[in-house]
Amino acid sequence: MSHKAWMKTVPTENCDVLMTFPDTTDDHTLLWLLNHIRLGIPELIVQVRHHKHTRVYAFFVTATYESLLRGADEIGLRKPVKAEFGGGMRSFSCEEDYIYENIENELCFFSSQERQNIIRYWLENLRAKQGESLHNIHFLEGQPIIPELVARGVIQQLFPLHEQRILKRLMKSWVQAVCEAQPLDDICDYFGVKIAMYFAWLGFYTSAMVYPAVFGSILYTFTDSDQTSQDISCVVFAIFNVIWATLFLEEWKRRGAEFAYKWGTLDTPAESIEEPRPQFRGMKRISPVTSAEEFYYPPWKRLLFQSLVSLPVCLACLALVFLLMLGCFQLQEFVLSIQELPRILRFLPKIILAVIVTACDELYKKVALWLNEMGALW
Repeated sequence: MSHKAWMKTVPTENCDVLMTFPDTTDDHTLLWLLNHIRLGIPELIVQVRHHKHTRVYAFFVTATYESLLRGADEIGLRKPVKAEFGGGMRSFSCEEDYIYENIENELCFFSSQERQNIIRYWLENLRAKQGESLHNIHFLEGQPIIPELVARGVIQQLFPLHEQRILKRLMKSWVQAVCEAQPLDDICDYFGVKIAMYFAWLGFYTSAMVYPAVFGSILYTFTDSDQTSQDISCVVFAIFNVIWATLFLEEWKRRGAEFAYKWGTLDTPAESIEEPRPQFRGMKRISPVTSAEEFYYPPWKRLLFQSLVSLPVCLACLALVFLLMLGCFQLQEFVLSIQELPRILRFLPKIILAVIVTACDELYKKVALWLNEMGALW
């Protein structure tokens, strides 16, 4: 079931995060998860939808404005402060909600990206109680439920939905716009700071590349064909690139700091310790460093897997590629040595090599995914 098909099912305004399930999911699984979400996260509004053609179920998840305000307080979401209260950015607090800009406007205070972040934070922090299980999945006490179900394939997809109205506006002002500045603030509001910062850097880098391109073109035009002139031009261009690269980096540091201050991430505290990967398997123990519960797997077992599985498989793949390539080269020499062959058959070894490369690419992709999944377990 494609993302777009689900997006057409219910208006985006009634849904922020969509959770879909395989068509083989039984009612017990749906009711078990629905019950845990409604009891464990009462702030969320969950609507169950069923696609009649594919017979796939989905949970459409959203929350009320008051719940989102409490969630923003819980995760420390940074919001702009009114000028009369000092301006700038500050972590949201429900006790002082009146100091934040647009707090009275439910439609404008949170961007869609902020709403989705709050809801996904709640979903990913839904914890299991001691002894809880779903079919053959046995949860540890305090283990996040949703990431584990996604890793096990019980939940097929978990993704935020787009707002078509904003997308159409960005399409006109950003994608279809020619020779115009990027709407970085709109990009930040919709996609988040990381995406906006990337496109800010990309735009700055593209603009900065004009200088070496123009200087190099002029230098190439006025350089004579003799070796001495070409050597001098190379040295001059190299010196120019060194100066340009230095100025580029320093200017981007200043520009990046401006964006970080403007978007409220300049003095953001370090991220808290992240949850372990849902695919990770290990024993639960008390960390000797943080004194908190954690999953632990002995390093010697991980090293054993890397030495006896990962390394031999990678070496075998490299050896197979080398032998196949060598065989194609030998076949090419053999074909070229036969003068009576038609001209089209002389391309046969190259065609075979192209087919082998394509086949190996698909094979190695599966091998890499398998190694990655097995490595995640270790």
